[in-house]
Parts: sequence; C-alpha cells; structure tokens
Amino acid sequence: MINHKRVERIYREERLSIRIRRRRKMAAALRTELPKATQPNQVWSMDFVQDCLSNGRRIKALTIVDAYSRKCHHIEVDTSINGVRVVRVLNEIALRDGLPETITIDNGPEFIGKALDAWAYERGIKLFFIRPGKPTDNGYIESFNGKFRDECLNENWFMSLEHARSIVTEWRIDYNGVRPHSSLNNLTPDEFLRKIPAGIPAGSSQEGAVYSN
Repeated sequence: MINHKRVERIYREERLSIRIRRRRKMAAALRTELPKATQPNQVWSMDFVQDCLSNGRRIKALTIVDAYSRKCHHIEVDTSINGVRVVRVLNEIALRDGLPETITIDNGPEFIGKALDAWAYERGIKLFFIRPGKPTDNGYIESFNGKFRDECLNENWFMSLEHARSIVTEWRIDYNGVRPHSSLNNLTPDEFLRKIPAGIPAGSSQEGAVYSN
C-alpha cells in the first residue's frame, strides 16, 4: 500500500525536495511619492503598532503624526481599534489641534472601511493609501513607530491596559515637548510650532524628509 506518509518518509530519506516555481521577474513599478508637507496640518500619517500586556493579552496602538512639525497628535491604546474608533479619535484631535488636508495610511481593514471613508469625504480630507506591502512608502510614521517601540514599548512591562495608556501618554508628551529634533533645527515639535508664526521657515529637508532624531 502506498500512502502519503510513506511518500513523505521516502522524500525525507532520499533528501528530495519539491520543485519550487520561481516567479518571473517583472518590471519595477514607479515608487509612490509621499505627499509633501510645507505647513502644519497639511499631511498627517497614521498606523498601528502591536504589543502585549504582562498577561499576554495583545494590545494595539494607533499613532498619528504630523509630517511637517513631527508632532505626535495622539496615540490611542486598546485591545481592539476599528474604523469607527479611528474616526472618534480624529474627531477628538480636531477639537484640539484641527484636521489635516491629507492623511497617509496603509491598506489595513481599519482604514479602508466605510467609516473612515465617509468621515474623510464629509470633511474634504484626502486619504493617501500607500502601496500594499510597501510600508517604506510612509517613511514618516514608520520611523516614528520604530522609535516608539524601541524607547517605550520595549522598555516597559505593562501590567494593565490603564498602565500602558499612562506610560504611552508620558512618552508622547516627552517626545513632543522635551526631545529636540535635528530636522527641526534642534527644536522640539512644540517649540517648532510656537516659532512658526515668528517667521522661522522650515528647512529644505522638511519636505518629504523622514525622522532623523
């Protein structure tokens, strides 16, 4: 009798391997150019970061960053965040900081749903979707999330959801108000925003630049 177990055993003993079909090389597509920001609240970037509590329960963090001033407007932390929750967070930010002209996002289910699409349409906000599987198309938020993970998530042991929210909020306040950024002439995001009305222009590296601090 021949069955799949015997066939698999013979394959292993004879060190045989299944033929792998190689993908045909295709011409590379043009790289998507990031929206350029020349003033605050022109281009924001949003993304999710995954982590877990001390008991193993997974949590998500929604990060929202201004591409021009580098300011992190908000980091929403919870066990689950859907499109309706994203809209609620954006409405809360609008009461405090206003809203952008464009939001750069990936193709995650929270962003491609009807809730965010309808919200953006009603307010005349453009949603800029990066190419699927190309997180580097959104360099602003990817760089920020890397620092957020290295300096906050990886450095803390969250005992509860409330503990995680407290630590994350403290880190965001420090990021915006204490740490200088070389791309902002060694100013913090809060200092940079305060000095913009005084006539301090953004450097040429501001347009399309990624985080350098």
